[in-house]
Amino acid sequence: MPFYLSYQSMWPEVFTVAEAPDSSLMGYMLAKAEGSGKLWHSHVSAVTVAPTYRRLGLAKTLMDDLERFSTQVYNAHFVDLFVRSSNALAIGMYAKFGYVKYRRVLGYYSGIDSSEDAWDMRKALKRDTRKESVVPLEHPVMPEDLEW
Repeated sequence: MPFYLSYQSMWPEVFTVAEAPDSSLMGYMLAKAEGSGKLWHSHVSAVTVAPTYRRLGLAKTLMDDLERFSTQVYNAHFVDLFVRSSNALAIGMYAKFGYVKYRRVLGYYSGIDSSEDAWDMRKALKRDTRKESVVPLEHPVMPEDLEW
């Protein structure tokens, strides 16, 4: 719970909840702004849609809202997120939203017995007119090499 509360207190404007007419939770998104210079961006920490509400465009709506806010308020260069390298469904969904695989992060998701790589996926925003933030790296990186 402290994780969620920290996002809500530090970045309330991008802590988004989608509520159904009966007040049940349809989905939510946790995001934040971070970086500096050309690395100033919005980072998606979680996007979750309840099973009943999947395939209705809710994830796209949440992402569109963040991208609009990131452009108009944060004046960010890009939006990024991390996704498990094995999660083909999510990778495909984000690709449809215009995100590209920017770099592979080796062993980003760690467990007791194993680890899994992540894809750092990015979408350039209006401020990045030359799309420099989304030119894929040719080599993987380690988690300790991440800027933020």
